[in-house]
Amino acid sequence: MLTMWGGFAALIIIALVFVCWPFFRRFQAQSNSGVNAQRIDIFNQRQQELADELAMERISQSSFDESMVELKRRLLNDLSPEQQLHGRGNNRILALTGVLFVVVLSGVFYYFTGSYQQLKSWEQAIEQLPELGERAVMGKGEPLSANERQALLLGLRTRLAQDGDDAVAWLMLGRVAMTLDEFEMATQAFDKVLAMDPDNLGAKVGYAQALLVRGNDSSMTQAAKLLSQVLQQQPQNMDAISMLALIAYERQDWLEAKSAFELILSSMRQDDPRYAMVAQRIDEIEQRISQSQQSSGEEITVAVALADKVKDRIPHQAILFVYAKAASGPPMPLAVKRFSEFSLPMTVTLSQADAMMAELTLAQFEQVQIIARISKDGDVAIASGELQGQSGVIDQQQQKQVDVLIDTLIQ
Repeated sequence: MLTMWGGFAALIIIALVFVCWPFFRRFQAQSNSGVNAQRIDIFNQRQQELADELAMERISQSSFDESMVELKRRLLNDLSPEQQLHGRGNNRILALTGVLFVVVLSGVFYYFTGSYQQLKSWEQAIEQLPELGERAVMGKGEPLSANERQALLLGLRTRLAQDGDDAVAWLMLGRVAMTLDEFEMATQAFDKVLAMDPDNLGAKVGYAQALLVRGNDSSMTQAAKLLSQVLQQQPQNMDAISMLALIAYERQDWLEAKSAFELILSSMRQDDPRYAMVAQRIDEIEQRISQSQQSSGEEITVAVALADKVKDRIPHQAILFVYAKAASGPPMPLAVKRFSEFSLPMTVTLSQADAMMAELTLAQFEQVQIIARISKDGDVAIASGELQGQSGVIDQQQQKQVDVLIDTLIQ
């Protein structure tokens, strides 16, 4: 802060020098005694010239007298001490006016465009950092409010700007950023921690949580890997188990999701307000498992392959869709699966559990067609540049397996 205010003062001084310098130069020129001596010499020279012209009768006596009066008046004005004093006074007033103008203008400009309130908040955040950090880490006192978490975040960023090798501060920064929905900042902070301490379990759990917020398949896969590493070292880490349960649920891996939620439930007391919610989630998963087992008769196994002629036409960050639609019926898929990471050839199973709508499933149509499409943007709607393959019409009662070769480039 001292450096900043010192810089402000230096800039104002420089501005004042530029404003006042012309007035001092003018004063010096007027007060130069050499200039007065030159004026007197010019007066004497002109007086002698007039006397010579009078002696040679080039001018009359009256013209000579008038010229001498005018010449003396000019010299008197040029050498008048009152004029010099008056000019010096004007210069000082103008210089002081310039100084005042610069100071007032700088103050008004900073008031309307400066960030003095942010600077004040920044100073307070630095002062409160130890107290806020203790409350956040040790759980002492009242829980931090949103404003206090913002102040803690600012203080941590300032500290890390000065000392970026503090893994504990980076970890705290990531956790605080998560509470403020600053997920990108949290991800970068956890990245820093893992770069300095690859075995830091807290950072892995926090990083996995930030990845889950993104919600895409790639992020969930990366989060699952991090959580698996945590559980290898801490099998009873409930944060990791809870997030793995959510990942399994999102992926409709009902058996794994049920096991994870049952483990969570076993660690809870029955008077825990979350106990009923977790138990309800387990009941829901059991129903889904039962439905899946009952509808196993409507499963179709699809072997998807890629033709050699289009192998080099797979779009960057492609998404694979494999779906079934009625051979004669609505265009909406009866069952669909989506893969952000895939390696062809591969086998995919479509069942009742993959239905997009409960009222539109494989069980409602005997004859269906299977389509596999490599999308370039993850949009189900077909687009130019995408790859596609499809089967012929199959009867589900007679055929449970089908091969689909992706061999067509959509133009």
